[in-house]
Amino acid sequence: MNYIKKEITKQEELFVCEAPNDMKKPEGITGNLKYLVVGIMFGIVFVKAEIISWFRIQEMFRFQSFHMYGVIGSAVLVGMLSVYLIKKFNIKTIAGETVEFHPKKFQQGQIYGGLIFGLGWAITGACPGPLFAQIGSGFLVVIVTLLSAIAGTWAYGYFKDKLPN
Repeated sequence: MNYIKKEITKQEELFVCEAPNDMKKPEGITGNLKYLVVGIMFGIVFVKAEIISWFRIQEMFRFQSFHMYGVIGSAVLVGMLSVYLIKKFNIKTIAGETVEFHPKKFQQGQIYGGLIFGLGWAITGACPGPLFAQIGSGFLVVIVTLLSAIAGTWAYGYFKDKLPN
């Protein structure tokens, strides 16, 4: 019996997330509906701001326009300010739980992953956020990109232990 327990523990250790979600209270259907509404609004903003535009993305990678750099820079600043305010005022989640930030260590694989991600972004004109907004806007060919992203995620999970750190 102890052998089985040890095996389960080993398997569970393999699936430990490097960026854990510390949420303790499960959210019901209404909790998840708010994410759907926010996601739809986020998608509308992506469309209206031309963030899903293949041409805007190509302009960025060719250094022909500041538009996408401005959007990305603004997002980074908003994220930095949000984390600062959450830490400074000990802001809690909607469910009243403490927000915890976990330190992340640098790994060499992040460089390779970033290069592959950027190359895929430049070739397809899509990154994971705008994929769904592009599909929702009628650019159905982007489904191929979505399926490729899913396949790439699966491949990474399958080969993760064999890759360099």
